[in-house]
Amino acid sequence: MKNRFLLFFLLAIVSSCVTDGDDFYERIPFDGTGYRPNYKTAEEMAKIEVIGAQPLSKPGKIYVLEPYLFINESGQGIHIVDNSDPKNPKNISFISITGNYDMAAKGTFLYADNLTNLVVFDISNPKAPKLTKTVPNAIPVNNYPPFDGVYFECVESKKGIVTGWEKVPMSQKPNCMR
Repeated sequence: MKNRFLLFFLLAIVSSCVTDGDDFYERIPFDGTGYRPNYKTAEEMAKIEVIGAQPLSKPGKIYVLEPYLFINESGQGIHIVDNSDPKNPKNISFISITGNYDMAAKGTFLYADNLTNLVVFDISNPKAPKLTKTVPNAIPVNNYPPFDGVYFECVESKKGIVTGWEKVPMSQKPNCMR
């Protein structure tokens, strides 16, 4: 009898710890904000160009190829800075790359993400980088914000390719959550 009671007691404790997975989303309160996807067309995404110097606003990774610095601008592209005089660096140009968040370099080649594509630049002359190759769909992309425990507008592929997310006020709780 004592063993049966103990077994029943243990089963009651264990079953009280099991929760329905759907309840998880109900436990995260909606604070009136959520993430909205930013869309671009395939043509807009594929447009990569070297343009005049741009101000740094959300810098990320830095690669050094003396005397030049390559500085990632989160989601936008890569700044090229002449650092010959470290007390007076000169921002000389910007490689505009939609959806660029990461970069790496080896030798005279610069590798960068362009949302799902991998783009390769010849930077043997940093003042005039040349796009040498695009590897389509080399990088997996998720159609949800890079945060957990947030509400967001569900992605509608007919609107284009998601290039980023912005937090905005929302009058009602969106249908998607992560």
